[in-house]
Amino acid sequence: MTPTFSFRLYVLTQSAISKRAEKNLRAICDSHLEGDYQIEVIDLIDNIQLAEDQKIFATPTVERLRPEPVIRVIGDQSDTEAALTNLGIV
Repeated sequence: MTPTFSFRLYVLTQSAISKRAEKNLRAICDSHLEGDYQIEVIDLIDNIQLAEDQKIFATPTVERLRPEPVIRVIGDQSDTEAALTNLGIV
């Protein structure tokens, strides 16, 4: 079964803020989506062309792919309430 929510997280793995963003996004999804999600983490160090193609100008950037419409949010998602609203989870 395809999860209702699908996210792509663009990071720079050497960045502390990127590591924090992944941890925060996973915690938010675990506590609010009950396993009905998937997260793909993309390290832009290894995918410079992808960053250009997708017009990712800042990291970390979370892209909610599903449900549509696609939403992009920049930052480490440390403000849980704002992240829930900005990502359309609540």
